[in-house]
Amino acid sequence: MHNTTTPPQYFPTKYWHKLDDDRIQCDICPNACKLKEGQHGICFVRMRHDDQVVLTTYGRASSVCIDPVEKKPLFHFLPGTPVLSFGTIGCNLSCKFCQNWDISKSTLMERLTEIAMPETIAETAKKYNCKSVAFTYNEPITFFEYAIDTAKACHKRGIKTIAVTNGYICQESAKEFFNHMDATTIGLKGFTEDFYHRVTGAHLQPILDTLRYLKKETNVWVEIAYLIIPGESDSMTELDLATKWFVENLGQDIPVHFNAFYPAWKMLDKSPTPKETLIQARKIAKKNGLRHVYIGNVAAYEDGNTFCHNCGKCVIERDNYIITDYKLTDDGNCKLCNAKCAGVFRGPAGTWGTKQQPVFFSK
Repeated sequence: MHNTTTPPQYFPTKYWHKLDDDRIQCDICPNACKLKEGQHGICFVRMRHDDQVVLTTYGRASSVCIDPVEKKPLFHFLPGTPVLSFGTIGCNLSCKFCQNWDISKSTLMERLTEIAMPETIAETAKKYNCKSVAFTYNEPITFFEYAIDTAKACHKRGIKTIAVTNGYICQESAKEFFNHMDATTIGLKGFTEDFYHRVTGAHLQPILDTLRYLKKETNVWVEIAYLIIPGESDSMTELDLATKWFVENLGQDIPVHFNAFYPAWKMLDKSPTPKETLIQARKIAKKNGLRHVYIGNVAAYEDGNTFCHNCGKCVIERDNYIITDYKLTDDGNCKLCNAKCAGVFRGPAGTWGTKQQPVFFSK
């Protein structure tokens, strides 16, 4: 771990190898960027410098904020608690609809306004009584080493860690990365290879492989944020296939959040997702056996509640991100029938609500 208080300009990485043509291939994600000296990868923040691949954003953040864990979205992980969220710049996907394009696709290092070394982040989370730290806003896989060092600092203080990620990562690096995460939200943009290749510049299969790996080989708590874009990923046939795949490969208990699309960046010609489409997607998911299906990015109060899979009663009632009723025991059993609710529950629900509190490290 880098122990100084000054962020290094170039932080060495290990997931890369030399090619026969004198280029170096970055092995952190399936993009497999092949670099000459001085070249940046697709993510921009990993580059070849002094004959190795280095990270250029270690210890520097573009934004830091304390907000509700439900916003990640995570509905079954320490409900109602505050999470310190931070990100840098850069992303290994090129989604035409990116909501955070100003930081995820930024090539301006000036966006990194906060010096935020791992120990500082962990200490700040402890100071504000945050139960977890989330790597979010941009893609945490791109700042792999920074995220892991921060996770180590957090775990020393009993603070959980969350990766809000697209899941586009190579198998070997995934093992190390998720070994330091307690929970993750995997953002799925659609469920066809054509869509992924055409609209995000990536491929679907590596993300499905990540999901399967997380479920079968780790103890990381996983939820899925599934974006539904009109005319692109709103086919009911596709949603039927996707939710059947979730049940078969990830189990009935994995929470799925169907999120509305809003026009952004290079996809301004599409309309926002109708609420009716999200409701229909939820019906299909429930029909196919998923127990916890939510609707996000729209006013849908009744679809933000969590129900017991056994007795059918509401065990977590939400008004936006505010928990208005909570019928789970400290370890997550239904108080009405004692059935276990899938998730990570520690004591009573938190009371953070909808508050957002910016955090500034720099003087």
